[in-house]
Amino acid sequence: MKLISTKYNFSFKAFPVLFYGFLAMMIAFLIMNGALEKDPMMVFVPIVMAAVGFFYMKTSVNDLVDEVYDCGDSLLVRKNKEEERVPLSNIINVNFSMNVQPARITLTLDTPGKFGSEISFALPPKIYITPLPKSEVAQDLLVRAHRARSGRAA
Repeated sequence: MKLISTKYNFSFKAFPVLFYGFLAMMIAFLIMNGALEKDPMMVFVPIVMAAVGFFYMKTSVNDLVDEVYDCGDSLLVRKNKEEERVPLSNIINVNFSMNVQPARITLTLDTPGKFGSEISFALPPKIYITPLPKSEVAQDLLVRAHRARSGRAA
């Protein structure tokens, strides 16, 4: 088994706690310093930051699974304490995206599993220099999934 997802999932779980904790402290300091009475619009900035942060996390981080292991003819997917084995023959598409951070791979499944019909995971950090970057992991998974679906040996 080879880990193909990032090892830094703790940052995806710690960031919301730190972010909202910072915003709560910011609001508390505004209230304690009396800035709220002088200019009530001062609370508007942290509220907007919280809303933008919520939508960012909802679209880019919350749908990521924790770990994905390559087991040869299948992938072992883990999120929290649940895990599922996804055969490569069940994968109909592999999409690599850098439009949102972190860079991710989204697997589209023929038959939905425990985690739905799409499974997304973050890739290990890498510096992409080319204007049209490619992921070796995504290309390899796509080729192997196509071979598995068509019945040819790898």
